[in-house]
Amino acid sequence: MVRLFLSTLLILSIAGCGYTTGSLLPPQYKKIAIQPFENKVAYVDENNGGLYVPALETNVRSAIIDRFLFDGNLHIADADKADLVLSGEVTGIVQDTLRQDTNQNVQEYRIRVIVALTMTDTATGKILWKEPSFTGETTYFLTGAQAQTQSAAIDAALLDLATRIVERTVENW
Repeated sequence: MVRLFLSTLLILSIAGCGYTTGSLLPPQYKKIAIQPFENKVAYVDENNGGLYVPALETNVRSAIIDRFLFDGNLHIADADKADLVLSGEVTGIVQDTLRQDTNQNVQEYRIRVIVALTMTDTATGKILWKEPSFTGETTYFLTGAQAQTQSAAIDAALLDLATRIVERTVENW
């Protein structure tokens, strides 16, 4: 009896619970085109914290392409050969103060890169999903062992954004 119980327990533990790290993409989607992004950031708006990043729209697109290549579930293709097309625009880059010392010197910032996205099925022309305010973010310290430059923090926020976009694309079906 004990032997049967242990055997059953072993078989169930080997079988697992069905969790997979694979894609949930429908099988007809194999290639994706990432259109060039437009930069719609209102740099004169006081809410972006005076943050100007040259070629931000190009960096966003490059980060997304790199992340899709890393993920491997969809191959990058030109729009005329792709099953899916991701288009979008950069709508904001915001730097918020998170922490100050007693002399009001900033110790930690949060950077958020905000984009509007549309995913389209090229065969049907149907919009599969639309995200008007999709965000990637990171925090960074100015001093101490975890200190980072603003440029490195922006790169980390772009990586976070790209990772979230890939996850939204391949896992949210």
